[in-house]
Amino acid sequence: MAMRRVKFTFPEELVGRPVIYELGKRFEVVTNIRRADVRHNVGWVVLELEGNDLEIERGLAWVASTGVRVDPIVGDIVEG
Repeated sequence: MAMRRVKFTFPEELVGRPVIYELGKRFEVVTNIRRADVRHNVGWVVLELEGNDLEIERGLAWVASTGVRVDPIVGDIVEG
């Protein structure tokens, strides 16, 4: 089982969509929210994702295709 830390940044039109829930269901990835600031017009979430490495990769590609910005976190630094 692999683990990956990422930051999602949501544009205004996607803030209300259940992207994190769908990620977990579609790709059988466990999503653990560590920090978040979500408002009606903008939002970001720091997540720890656990699951099969290939499924995590596929899931992150899907999230990016929805218009959500995906940045990897290495140590305590958000890359991107």
